[in-house]
Amino acid sequence: MTKPIIRIENLTIGYDYPLLSKINFNINPGEIVAITGTSGLGKTTLLRTIAGLIPKLSGKIYSDVRRRGGMGYIPQRLGLVRHASVYHNVELGARCGVKVNSESGNLFNWSKRKSVVIRQSVEQVGLSDKINEPIRRLSGGQQRRVATARAIAQNPELVLADEFLSELDKENADLIISLVKEYVENSKCGMLFVEHNVERAEQIADRIIDLSEFEEAVNAEE
Repeated sequence: MTKPIIRIENLTIGYDYPLLSKINFNINPGEIVAITGTSGLGKTTLLRTIAGLIPKLSGKIYSDVRRRGGMGYIPQRLGLVRHASVYHNVELGARCGVKVNSESGNLFNWSKRKSVVIRQSVEQVGLSDKINEPIRRLSGGQQRRVATARAIAQNPELVLADEFLSELDKENADLIISLVKEYVENSKCGMLFVEHNVERAEQIADRIIDLSEFEEAVNAEE
């Protein structure tokens, strides 16, 4: 039996008060799961809680992510270094994804492998011609592609993505969708992403979770 990459049991999320409760689901290796629901429901809060950025109110999050940096996160606001280049931003992911061999004489080989990973990731999202451009000079859609390249370069075991296709036209959205699906299939990582467009979510995901059912659980407890 396949062990889930992430297992959520009776999770309650929120801040001073619960937004959603009794959340239960698994994500298996090679599986893409979409989160849908109305604005303000708690979709971003759920991702941030799983990523460990905010504390859960109750319940359990069991993770089979085995290494530091094994969880790739694409936030809604992207978290890119605006004054730095595309290369530097993607390098931040590659540092986690390419391991250095501690044996003498291999530091150069590690640096070379890292550079290859960065350039391949940038090429995959169609931004090779922008690799030395600072982030502030890119369009919103191009910045989203950089954030995707950074996550892929990290070689994650679990990808968490918040509206990662917003600001992309259909051509570029299709490019990123194809890239992400291929990566998940080949690496057998898991992916959980927020998407307000249900039709688009159906195009990408193996399974869709509507968070409104967990809002009802909160309301029932009040």
